[in-house]
Amino acid sequence: MSDRTTRVTRRTVLKTAGVAATAAAVPTVLASESGWTSVASPTGNTLYDVEYTAEGAYAVGAGGLVLERTSKGWRKVLDGGPTGNGNSLYGADVTDDGQRLWFAGSSGAIGAYDVQTGNLENYSAPMDVTNNFNDIAVTGRAGEANVYVAGDSGKMYYSFENGEEGSWEYVTPASGSNINAVDFYDEKSGHIVDGNKTVLHTQDGATWNKIGLADANVNFYGVDSDGPDDVWVSGGGGMVFHWDGVEWTPTDTGDAGLRDLEVADGEGLTVGGGGEVYDYDGSKWTADATPTGQNLKALVQGDPPIAVGAGGTIVEYR
Repeated sequence: MSDRTTRVTRRTVLKTAGVAATAAAVPTVLASESGWTSVASPTGNTLYDVEYTAEGAYAVGAGGLVLERTSKGWRKVLDGGPTGNGNSLYGADVTDDGQRLWFAGSSGAIGAYDVQTGNLENYSAPMDVTNNFNDIAVTGRAGEANVYVAGDSGKMYYSFENGEEGSWEYVTPASGSNINAVDFYDEKSGHIVDGNKTVLHTQDGATWNKIGLADANVNFYGVDSDGPDDVWVSGGGGMVFHWDGVEWTPTDTGDAGLRDLEVADGEGLTVGGGGEVYDYDGSKWTADATPTGQNLKALVQGDPPIAVGAGGTIVEYR
């Protein structure tokens, strides 16, 4: 694996502030080797997503858990989710200034955590919807965010007014199959993938157009939206797909279902079942050795790259 820096995309800009904050933050290491290394986790709950903020890295997971990476290790900052009812959090994203960590999950849970003040705002059950939310994307600054939430019922819920009551709308972009992942590369432009092997693109945050994917034959789990002609999708059977604006290019990495991926500037990572991590060097995907056999659910590039998953697993690249 090459020596990585943070992604040069919309999300890189907001994460760069977090890199300086975390450069000295080296949690307790459970293995001393270089490469992917297990670090101590304060939970046995499954962790479903991880993000860099202006104050460092945060992870979210089952039971409404939110963890923060500190100089003394990972610690709990929230337990119970935005409502306190213990609804699991399946997706997270960060405002462009890195100050608010947004998350969404089961039973309509939506919240925003101010990483500088510790203040928590509850936006759960928009339009009285209490279905499961699989993922979330936000663009704009703290307090002025556009919020996009992927519904398990096949609906995309969105607010152009920071999630305030009465500002939410929804659309069913495709067949009504569960929407598994959402990612935006600009204020109102991004991509989603659903359970019907479909990739869709929006340029206004509300209208979605299908751009693929014929004959995929696997489920889609993750999407990395870097532009209208630069989209990466991860899925079952070890498959990764890349859209260059003209055609889709498939790559078969093996058997593991790949749950998340990030690619930029000719380098990338994808993670999945059985602790699998694959490293992209601009031409091919190569398996990395990891210290875990737990299913990995999400990753974030940064300093260091971090992946999280089942059983509270946290691995970092050193």
